Amino acid sequence: MLVSETKIRVCYDDTDQMGVVYYGVYPRFYEIGRTEMIRELGITYKEVEKQKIFLPAKSLNINYHKSAYYDDLLTVRTIVEKIPQVKFPIKTEIYNEAGELINSAEVVLAFFNGNTNKPCKAPDYFIDEMKKYF
Repeated sequence: MLVSETKIRVCYDDTDQMGVVYYGVYPRFYEIGRTEMIRELGITYKEVEKQKIFLPAKSLNINYHKSAYYDDLLTVRTIVEKIPQVKFPIKTEIYNEAGELINSAEVVLAFFNGNTNKPCKAPDYFIDEMKKYF
């Protein structure tokens, strides 16, 4: 299993007038966590996309447990439980500074070949890097 943690400070733009993180901001936090997790593998999204392989979202399921607020330092835990094939399910848990789970989600991405406009298998180099954690 691959687990990656990324810290994110809530900025003013992430909140509503009450200083609470707006519900629609959380998917951006998940993406930041995913991007950093892939970077920890020694790969970047940019490198993958240069090879005309894209990772669009297929589905997203979000659970809001508690609120986050302006200036909170959040821990975004990104979890991959199995090596991806065509589908790439990723779980995300977000914790506040007290260590409380405030949000959880699962996004399923799909590897997509930009040349054929069809889903494709994850690139071998991507799978090879993932295998180190399983």
